[in-house]
Amino acid sequence: QVQLVESGGGLVQAGGSLRLSCAASGRTFTIGAMGWFRQAPGKEREFVAGFSWSGGSTYYTDSVKGRFTIYRDNSKMTVYLQIYSLKPEDTAVYYCAAARSSAARLTDDSDYWGQGTQVTVSS
Repeated sequence: QVQLVESGGGLVQAGGSLRLSCAASGRTFTIGAMGWFRQAPGKEREFVAGFSWSGGSTYYTDSVKGRFTIYRDNSKMTVYLQIYSLKPEDTAVYYCAAARSSAARLTDDSDYWGQGTQVTVSS
């Protein structure tokens, strides 16, 4: 099993920045890719960004390109999501996910999930 623990959420003003962290532990050698999803109130969960462990490739959903950056720290088995120019519509619970597949575009049936961290952007 793999455990994922997110941190870094909070209340931020529009235009501000935030960095989310996701630390993986357990059978991390089974991980092929890690990424982030988010779920806004009343909406379905959506993929945000992903990072492939094998090739280092990244994938972003169109709405966050240019504002979100995903990267990893190998030594800490941690993936980060740096968010710039936050908008009220970025308000959501952000979930970290990991998959055995190495595809950077993770899917809803990813193998492991964190508990989520709340990001609230005030206007």
